[in-house]
Amino acid sequence: MIDFASLANAGIRGLRAYDPGHDLVALRRAAPRPLLELGSNENPLGASPLAVRAAIAALAGAHVYPDPLGGDLKRTLADSLGVDNAGIVLGNGSHELLMQFAQVFAGPGDEVVASQYGFAVYALAAQAAGATLRLAPALPRDHAMPRGHDLDALRAAITPRTRLVYLANPNNPTGTWYSGAAFEAFLEAVPAEVLVVVDEAYAEFVDALEYASALPLLATHPNLIVTRTFSKAHALAGLRVGYALAHPHCIAVMERVRESFNVNAPGLAAAQASLADAAHLAASLDANRAQRQALAGALRARGLAVSPSQTNFLLVEFGDDTARVEAALLARGVILRPMGGYGLGDCLRITVGTQDDNARLLAALDEVLA
Repeated sequence: MIDFASLANAGIRGLRAYDPGHDLVALRRAAPRPLLELGSNENPLGASPLAVRAAIAALAGAHVYPDPLGGDLKRTLADSLGVDNAGIVLGNGSHELLMQFAQVFAGPGDEVVASQYGFAVYALAAQAAGATLRLAPALPRDHAMPRGHDLDALRAAITPRTRLVYLANPNNPTGTWYSGAAFEAFLEAVPAEVLVVVDEAYAEFVDALEYASALPLLATHPNLIVTRTFSKAHALAGLRVGYALAHPHCIAVMERVRESFNVNAPGLAAAQASLADAAHLAASLDANRAQRQALAGALRARGLAVSPSQTNFLLVEFGDDTARVEAALLARGVILRPMGGYGLGDCLRITVGTQDDNARLLAALDEVLA
């Protein structure tokens, strides 16, 4: 028998595969009734009808390779965001791009800095590249942003060997955020040769007044990179379209490793059409805002600690009862995301659903907690 692990690169040998939480396909097949899936932060209102029609129309050309440059989508993004078209690279979801930044800019002997409770992919990216991961401690549990990014700690974790810093605003899985002013001060303190990757996968959901996207800082900070996705607010998770914005010279280097035709034709078409349907996006964001507030209030009324959130999910503490609650809800067809892999074994992450979804969740939860 070949020991394939021993043949892998050093970084891969110590790597653990990304944990999706549950085998959803198997659970769906076995379930006697439709599952209530609140573990993957999907948009329950679905994609824009314009996007769906565009994706279906693109299937007529399924025998033809998609545009390898994604030119039409990139031009639409450039116009809508006010950025240089040459400063955009497309990805098979932002996940692919987050991995590739480490592949391109870090390696053995280098360091990558991330927050203690940052998105799991940051650690995977560093390890796969063979770099050393330095985790900065998060804000304490009793902070106004419990377990959120501590920008001072992140800055202190940077050393002369640091090549990349990953952070998210808002953050997954905590739902927390930091102000635009705080981030700008942080960025000013980061050495110019250290690349700062800001993951804004949930940026569209934010309504906090102190929040600000990092996008306007791209013009004055060549070491800044911002990633976004069509999976969350635009509800195109099944089509896998993401993008990164950075200095054109940085993007030019990234293009050297971007896989040919990495975004499929239905995905390109749907993403571009979704950008044109501002009304559908606004309706999704309004519904999420209302249901996020209502669900958080209902959970707190049941005596549960709920972290503040500017996303489409809530991080909820269940204490020593977490594993039992998660299993009992699963037995009732309600799927939440266990957080043990993040070192948050006393918490579950709950996607904000529709009003009916949340009512079903709460009814099941009342049975479990009774």
